[in-house]
Amino acid sequence: MASFRILRGPARPRPAPVLSRYSRCNQRTLIPAPSPNSGPLLDRRPDRELPAVESNWRWARTLPFFAVVVGAAMLGIFNYQRSSSSVVSSTLYALRTSPRAREILGDEIYFAHKIPWISGEMDQLHGTIDISFWVKGTKAKGKMRFRSVRPDRLSYFRTEEWSLETEDGRIVHLLVDNEEDPFKAG
Repeated sequence: MASFRILRGPARPRPAPVLSRYSRCNQRTLIPAPSPNSGPLLDRRPDRELPAVESNWRWARTLPFFAVVVGAAMLGIFNYQRSSSSVVSSTLYALRTSPRAREILGDEIYFAHKIPWISGEMDQLHGTIDISFWVKGTKAKGKMRFRSVRPDRLSYFRTEEWSLETEDGRIVHLLVDNEEDPFKAG
């Protein structure tokens, strides 16, 4: 038995648990955060207490305003995309060169407003164009409407309506027949 004791050695105290060793290191007092009128903050201490978080809903008041601004910006961007498309440019050019439109509107036919509003649907991928916008010339103003469809993916667009509605409510059909389509590819 003596040899067993020699191998085992004298009784030693057990080491402290790991958690208690770390908890002793992290036990320090926190220094309170500086008050608003305490002067300049000259040093930053890592053991400083964090300031209290105010849980007010001030940002919630600005959320509707933000949503309105983002919505208006989206509408403006989409309208600009429509007004600068080749369909609108082509219809405006065809309107300028149409003898009937020049008879009603006069010369120098262009958009009626500085920022034109193009209303309707313009989905060339799925074969549907149905737009309208206000135009003016030297004589009068009118609302031009253009509608064209593509029945299937392998066919061309077919213009169904190209008309001009004047301010007094008169509608003039500028497209006499589908065979005389000024928008047909050459």
